[in-house]
Amino acid sequence: MLTLTNDAASAIRNLTAQPELPDATGLRIAASPTEAGPPLAISLSAGPQPGDQLVESDGARVYLDSDAAAALDDKALDADVSDQGEVRFQVTDQ
Repeated sequence: MLTLTNDAASAIRNLTAQPELPDATGLRIAASPTEAGPPLAISLSAGPQPGDQLVESDGARVYLDSDAAAALDDKALDADVSDQGEVRFQVTDQ
């Protein structure tokens, strides 16, 4: 199962802590719908889609569609935050 580093959990909590967002908001990772783009698409989601797997760590929620869950089963999600506040996620081996 995908794991989250402390940096990733913190970045996700910061992204989803906006007062106008629903409580169940999380980061959603799904297989890209087109072959031309990156293999995985990351977005904010108000909640899980049918069939999504939930990964939760330190109050951060990640929803994975079934293809992404299979691809990331033995991986870890990490994050870097720039001085300007831009978040860059990367997948690493556990």
